[in-house]
Amino acid sequence: MSANNAFHIAVLAGDGIGPEVMAPAIEVLRKIETKSGLSFRFTEAPAGANHYLATGKSMPDTTIRLCEEADAILLGACGLPSVRYPDNTEIAPQIELRFIFDLYAGVRPARLIPGVPSPIVGADQRGIDLVVIRESTEGLFASMGKGVVTHEEARETMVITRKTSERLFEFSFRLAERRKARGKPGALACVDKANVFKAFAFFRGIFDEIAKRHPEVKTDRLYVDACSAMLVKRPWDFDVMVMENMFGDIVSDITASLIGGLGMAPSADIGDKYAVFQPCHGTAPDIMGQGKANPTGMILSAAMMLDWLADKHGVEGAAEAGEQIERAVDKVYAGGLKPMEFGGSNGTADITKAVLAAL
Repeated sequence: MSANNAFHIAVLAGDGIGPEVMAPAIEVLRKIETKSGLSFRFTEAPAGANHYLATGKSMPDTTIRLCEEADAILLGACGLPSVRYPDNTEIAPQIELRFIFDLYAGVRPARLIPGVPSPIVGADQRGIDLVVIRESTEGLFASMGKGVVTHEEARETMVITRKTSERLFEFSFRLAERRKARGKPGALACVDKANVFKAFAFFRGIFDEIAKRHPEVKTDRLYVDACSAMLVKRPWDFDVMVMENMFGDIVSDITASLIGGLGMAPSADIGDKYAVFQPCHGTAPDIMGQGKANPTGMILSAAMMLDWLADKHGVEGAAEAGEQIERAVDKVYAGGLKPMEFGGSNGTADITKAVLAAL
């Protein structure tokens, strides 16, 4: 574990474009070392579909031990559409790690960077800066690998527990409070389907209980269908949203599409002790090895890691370093950087070089 400002980072590059976007993130963190009092020790380890093909396991036990010993985990994209378990589900170490380390809070920020196109009219003037918090160990995903399928029907079971919901909501209120301290609205909305399902009424009831402990945070309660409709009309009205696992899986992809797509979107899966940081995008095997991958989501995930390390270990310099990375990304996009998914000509190397120069 960390000593002073030195951090040990487990690096799981993964499959497809995972290694291609991980390398720029490591370069950026190396540059941060030269500008701050921070130091990093990176240890690489295998995980993903390629490792499954070679060994029959998505991750070796040594990878899991490394993640347990490290201060934080950086994860590239994992899985390949053509490689599946016998039940036809994809190889997904990113999901397995959530269960292994009890990473119940999936944090999915969506911030529109200057110069990045949004499909929402007026977003360039009004801005988008919100966070989806997705419960990451329960909900419908608690049934992963446990569903029952017969010739006539298939059944999956959704699980919502009081213990996890209480921790999730406390985490969400603390995040809203931190955002308020940084000049953001600091409002929190519970997103559910409490008008139809008893499980979501239970979920909302626990939210209301925890809300009483945080009277300074403005709260709202929204049904997921109405919330989705509002997001694609007035995303600037949102600050922090918390929701069940499957709803969060879907809504976070919606919010990523509002800020330029999954290539721009960072994420984290956080528990009481451990945390994994990875971009929201997949392995994109169709562009693998072509230098087209956008490393921005991975770079911003590294910035999220620094902010989390600062909060966990009380190292203020790490939070400032994370903000430096964000400012560098803002600068290069405002200056005209245009990745290939936006119809531009800037690939992995161009984006990496520009961010390093801006730092």
